[in-house]
Amino acid sequence: MIDDQAIAIIRQKYALLRPELDERGRRCWAATEALALGYGGISAVSQATNIARNTIVVGIRELQAPTRLAAERIRRPGAGRKPLTATDPGLRAALDALVEPATRGDPQSPLRWTCKSTRRLADELTCQGHPVGPRTVARLLGQAGYSLQANRKTREGCHHPDRNAQFAFINNRVRRYQRRGWPVLSVDTKKKELLGDFKNGGREWQPVGCPEPVRVHDFLDQHRGKAIPYGVYDVLRNRGWVSVGIDHDTARFAVGALRRWWQAAGAGAFPHAAGVLITADGGGSNSCRNRLWKVALQEWADESRWAIAVSHFPPGTSKWNQVEHRLFCHITNNWRGRPLGSLEAVVALLARTTTQTGLVVEAEADTNRYPTGIRVTDEELRAVRLHRQAFHGEWNYTIKPNR
Repeated sequence: MIDDQAIAIIRQKYALLRPELDERGRRCWAATEALALGYGGISAVSQATNIARNTIVVGIRELQAPTRLAAERIRRPGAGRKPLTATDPGLRAALDALVEPATRGDPQSPLRWTCKSTRRLADELTCQGHPVGPRTVARLLGQAGYSLQANRKTREGCHHPDRNAQFAFINNRVRRYQRRGWPVLSVDTKKKELLGDFKNGGREWQPVGCPEPVRVHDFLDQHRGKAIPYGVYDVLRNRGWVSVGIDHDTARFAVGALRRWWQAAGAGAFPHAAGVLITADGGGSNSCRNRLWKVALQEWADESRWAIAVSHFPPGTSKWNQVEHRLFCHITNNWRGRPLGSLEAVVALLARTTTQTGLVVEAEADTNRYPTGIRVTDEELRAVRLHRQAFHGEWNYTIKPNR
């Protein structure tokens, strides 16, 4: 009879050796200990190590077999539990039918309108007679070449036939203005931001367990309102100007931002310029179809005595506007993870936006009111000194000042 002290010694030895042994090593070590103890050794080793008696018996057979397993093998060929794909040949085909892209539009697909998580896939396969767990589903998907994928923005819709030609036209026009040393401005309105203790995307360093508390729901705070940043990016000098409005994103607000840039920086930076080139999207407050945009530009041209040339990007190509990837992206990165509590905070964060390539940003709050619904008559539009280019005059034009 093997006493409790011997079992305790085996348990202690196993606790020390276990981290260093693989499955085959544990099996053979347990078999060696059982053979050394003699009668009752299998039961004693099993009690001390929680290794199954059958496993110890297999180890004894391997030790006493005339031929040993190859050093690189853990089990004999054909041993161990068979994979589910072997015992259930239809499992892989059933899984492919659930996740195959070609079946996404099939109204008969059981997961057509649900999230295809591994748990849901496993539940559906089990209902179809293929019992399987979520981990096995994840492994089978990986073996089949699937991985978790997010949507990717690659489709821009229908391309205008003169899309590339317009890009070339804008590029040539920009180069002419840069050779003269005249300003080239890229303009657009950034996403409107709610003012207050609202969640802002991104993360910033905070003490562990002390995140910035924000509201659960993003409903407009009527007392604080919203911020409307309109960006003006000076391509030649790598400088940004942002007017932060609080009312409406109208054409007069957009031209107001241009006028503020001219008064604060443009007139002094380009004292000998006789004109300015503006590159803008084809929609929004600076739309090529917006009558008020042209009337407001005429007012600014008369005030600055500059000839204002405008080139709009073709439909669906706003992401190529330089203000997006030269100014707005750095602004977003600068205030990530930080609630925009007030208009003053927005202006301060904008003004502190810099990059290693030398970007400098100035910002100013625009508290004026810009009512919507203003109608421009045909007479007012005819008073604009609008000179259209031969190539797509609706996109490319110049507004000259009245002398």
